[in-house]
Amino acid sequence: MILSLLLSGFLTLVELNCENLFDCHHDSLKQDTEWMPDAVRHWTPDRYWRKVNSIGQVIISCSEQSLPDLVALVEVENDSVLRDLTRRSLLRNAGYEYLMTSSPDLRGIDVALLYQPFSFRPICYDYLDVQPLEGMRPTRDILYVQGETVNGDTLHVFVVHAPSRFGGEKATRPNRRIVMERLIDAIQLLPPSAKVVVAGDFNDYADSPSLQFLVASGLHNVTREAMGEHGAQGTYRYDGVWQSIDHILVSPALCDSVTHAFVNDAPFLLEEDKKYGGVKPFRTYNGYRYQRGFSDHLPLVVRLRF
Repeated sequence: MILSLLLSGFLTLVELNCENLFDCHHDSLKQDTEWMPDAVRHWTPDRYWRKVNSIGQVIISCSEQSLPDLVALVEVENDSVLRDLTRRSLLRNAGYEYLMTSSPDLRGIDVALLYQPFSFRPICYDYLDVQPLEGMRPTRDILYVQGETVNGDTLHVFVVHAPSRFGGEKATRPNRRIVMERLIDAIQLLPPSAKVVVAGDFNDYADSPSLQFLVASGLHNVTREAMGEHGAQGTYRYDGVWQSIDHILVSPALCDSVTHAFVNDAPFLLEEDKKYGGVKPFRTYNGYRYQRGFSDHLPLVVRLRF
């Protein structure tokens, strides 16, 4: 089945915010002390390994016919975490390799791309740094990977984690805009016919100025209307309202290649929303209360046919 999918030119891409995939060790250069065994979250090795395996379980569940070819991950701490995920978790026999950033983010969180070497071969990669505005905290680099698909197409993949809305949406809007401008500047260096995918957590909705800027610059938000099959009407639920701050966008050269775009809301990724009714993502922590869940975001899945 996997071979037939590859020969027919299908490629499956997943985007997932992992909700603080930290290890249990303090990085003296980062503000990560809350993720220690003796800290407020009691982030013990047992909880860490459960989290690593949970993320592996989420990724496996995103494609019924075969494992996803590409997985854009947000909120991963470092190389040790990615090595544990790909070599020592439920994914240890999946064959994933990875590339990730090493950003100046104060908490130490980064972005990464998992890839299946038999369906995507990286040619080159880079970290696109974002120069912060005055008064803006250092933010995550944008990961750029150029690779060749199994059928010989060149694919340009960008993984983004834009600054949060902490401090107010309007007040922090310029922080996200500067990231989008850095992204578009890089894309505009590519040929007009380039096949580009941008995936990540934008901390903005489809109709927010930052996403509208990307669309006005020529990208297409193929997950704008993405929904799940078990009640999810977005990737994130806040105060009982479903929204999507995770997005996957493609260049015009890839628009006609998108055959599926949906939210993976498998029942095990959901829990009852006792306050507002319905369901919500089954997250790892509710405030500071550990509840053995997966993430506060649901994964996005896009399937492409070249």
